[in-house]
Amino acid sequence: MYTLLSGLYRYYTQKEKYSALILGLDNAGKTTYLEQIKTRFKKDYTGLNLNKITTTVGLNIGDIQIAGVELNFWDLGGQQELQSLWDKYYAESHAVIFVIDSSDRERMEESKQALEKVVSSDALAGVPLLLLANKQDLEGCLTAEEVKEIFSTVSPSVGQRDCLFRGVSALKGTGVDQGIHWLVERVKRLADRRPPAFGND
Repeated sequence: MYTLLSGLYRYYTQKEKYSALILGLDNAGKTTYLEQIKTRFKKDYTGLNLNKITTTVGLNIGDIQIAGVELNFWDLGGQQELQSLWDKYYAESHAVIFVIDSSDRERMEESKQALEKVVSSDALAGVPLLLLANKQDLEGCLTAEEVKEIFSTVSPSVGQRDCLFRGVSALKGTGVDQGIHWLVERVKRLADRRPPAFGND
């Protein structure tokens, strides 16, 4: 009897689990953005010192509970030699967050090419895209509208999925909450075509 009740409890309390990739060039602010997510959505989370975050070599992970689901984040290193590993994670992901450094004018074209490769992948067809013009707090950076204009020529594949473009400051936390709430609604809406995993953790 205990086994039956225990099984029923696990069945009714299990959460839908979705995974989101955080991509972008190195130094775009991906890890800082992930830390802001965890700080804002995880109770009693003590985050890293945002001013001392270094370049990611490999993978950072994090998860939050929100709107009855668990959202897992995979923050992948953005150095050119690591970008070839991104596609190893595509098949299991339900969303992509692509972070752009608005202050790095010289690498804007490189960032755009990286995004082009991401959205052109068949493994990510239809997956929601949250496109972030980060570092809007820095003086002299490109405005969100300027970044949006530069990236407007990216593959038509972007237009075949839910996409939200926002100017944010990962360091200050500006714009973080709205983007995550949008993302959760989109992955839930896509659940029939890209089903979540389930678990009780």
